[in-house]
Amino acid sequence: MMIDHTRFFLLLFPISAAFWWFFEYLNRFVQNWSYTGVHFSSWEYFCYATLSFSTVLPAVLGTRDLFHNAHWIRPGFDSFKPFKCSHPKIWAFFSLAISGIGLACIGVWPNHFFSLLWMSPLIIIISLQILMGEQHILSDISAGHWNRLISSATAALFCGFFWEMWNYYSLAKWEYSIPFVYRFKIFEMPILGYAGYLPFGLECAVIGDLLERSMKTSENKQTTEIPV
Repeated sequence: MMIDHTRFFLLLFPISAAFWWFFEYLNRFVQNWSYTGVHFSSWEYFCYATLSFSTVLPAVLGTRDLFHNAHWIRPGFDSFKPFKCSHPKIWAFFSLAISGIGLACIGVWPNHFFSLLWMSPLIIIISLQILMGEQHILSDISAGHWNRLISSATAALFCGFFWEMWNYYSLAKWEYSIPFVYRFKIFEMPILGYAGYLPFGLECAVIGDLLERSMKTSENKQTTEIPV
């Protein structure tokens, strides 16, 4: 990615920072994680946190590219069982409405709807793409191509394991407070909490696709401009 898609790779860093700050905002409602050992001023905290958050998308998408051609993923999931949805726009409309309502409910009943912090943004984006007739991350599974989906979700889980491991031995770290599932921890994360990395990987892939698509659109406009 650094060599073949340098501009895309560099743009991932600022977009990644904004992307994770969005989840930090949602966490203000559910308070599923908090930071300890952090003794900085507000401006220092913002700068150091932004620097850390900027590595999320490059890490997940870089690992996704590594997994995408792995021998243990491609043969099994590149020609898997097709999954076709009848009336996709109707389903997208209802999914969009339910996810939007669920995301709003996070602020009212955070202990019951906290899991939608990870699910709702993904469903909202995919639903909007379906309603607008655009390609989306689930498009390929109608033809049985699950490789991209599986590699994206697995990449986030893989990165998440190392993030949790490094966090466990850090002086400045995050700690979890997750209702109903706070038991059987691996490092600081409850074992069931690792399931949240799977939809998160798809969200990372969706953001990467949107960036790549916008870059291609911008390049096409530049090449089709007629000089006056």
